[in-house]
Amino acid sequence: MQVAILAGGLATRLKPLTDNMPKSLVEIDGKPFLAYQLDFLSQGGVTNIVLCTGYQGEQISEHFGDGHSYGVNIIYSQEQGRLLGTAGALKNAEHLLEDNFFVMYGDSYLSLDFTHVMSRFNGCRRLGLMVVYKNFDRYDSSNVAIDGNTVMYYSKTNKTGNMVYIDYGISILRKETLKLVPSNQACSLETLFTKLIEIGELEAYEAGRRFYQIGSPEGLDEFRQAALKGEIAI
Repeated sequence: MQVAILAGGLATRLKPLTDNMPKSLVEIDGKPFLAYQLDFLSQGGVTNIVLCTGYQGEQISEHFGDGHSYGVNIIYSQEQGRLLGTAGALKNAEHLLEDNFFVMYGDSYLSLDFTHVMSRFNGCRRLGLMVVYKNFDRYDSSNVAIDGNTVMYYSKTNKTGNMVYIDYGISILRKETLKLVPSNQACSLETLFTKLIEIGELEAYEAGRRFYQIGSPEGLDEFRQAALKGEIAI
């Protein structure tokens, strides 16, 4: 199984901590956050990693190299010039991606049976699958509405009353979905997911355990406290 990790953003919410380093290298208990991600991925059987990097990306490749010391194989897709957004970064890495691949945000820590999720995806035969969590605005603002196993609506800005779920931070896409993403232009995953929702092609998979994220100072502090207390599984 392969995962593309989106690790190219500017991490503006974490400044000044990220003035001179990418978010992936922020240390928690003496360990870069990306190392925590590689741990749960490798233990879940996902060892083929495509790192989509941008801002300060050379620092990530210098630190992690080919990933073998972490039990994974890392290849890099570095954006050149202006940043392309989350879907644009996947388009930029298209030549490195398998026919079916996980895509994960570079600030997410989660607990998931990756083999079971991929089996579900293969069985549903849709173009995409979004892992969601019944959140009720607890850990961040809920942004997903589902009906059964189908994602009906997804937006980070336009809140509706039936949004009780949140994007868990990981999804699966078929490579052919990248035909919907323009080349060499900025494009977000939200835009791509919306296109899939419009044609009924985005499956919903509900996760049972909460996620963590370090994209905000509050989220980073919460993850740090959980790690120090031994509450992080890895």
